[in-house]
Amino acid sequence: MLGFIRPFLPWIAYSVVASALDWRWGALVGLLWTAGELLSARRSGRGWDSLVIEVCSSLYFVIVVAVAFAEPHSSARPYIQAASSLWLALAAWGSLAIRRPFTLGIAKQTVPAEFWNNPVFYRVNAVITSAWAISFTLSGAAMFALRATHGSDSLVTLVTIAGFVVPAVFTARYPAAARARAAAATQA
Repeated sequence: MLGFIRPFLPWIAYSVVASALDWRWGALVGLLWTAGELLSARRSGRGWDSLVIEVCSSLYFVIVVAVAFAEPHSSARPYIQAASSLWLALAAWGSLAIRRPFTLGIAKQTVPAEFWNNPVFYRVNAVITSAWAISFTLSGAAMFALRATHGSDSLVTLVTIAGFVVPAVFTARYPAAARARAAAATQA
């Protein structure tokens, strides 16, 4: 499961630093962490298909760092956390739209190559990517609504955490359930 969580660690660090210090420093930490992860992964031979989130994250953090340092008191500032979830949702939905669920590349890091062309392998990853996409969409929309109505920072933090924890738990549990269903179907 760490393979599915690792690409999101810069986002978590960004949220923590932005909440504790300032959004500029949070964005810079997110950018540096993501860029470091991306460079390290490429040097170790990982393919671009396993780095969809890292590439999208790098682009997002470049934009936010530019805005945050150019205009620290931007009216966009309260909505940046919501925008980050919606950006990740867009990346997840986009990967599904082009039939390359972002979790495929991550899963290929631990799943033997003989399973990669199995329709069940694709389906499991499409379902898992959908769970992340739905979670990011809902959490982003909820955070946007909370900010628009001056909701509490604590509630925004809880929504942010849930936006990562719920799909992470689903990611950890769903493959085993899908394998059990597939095994039962072949025995029937």
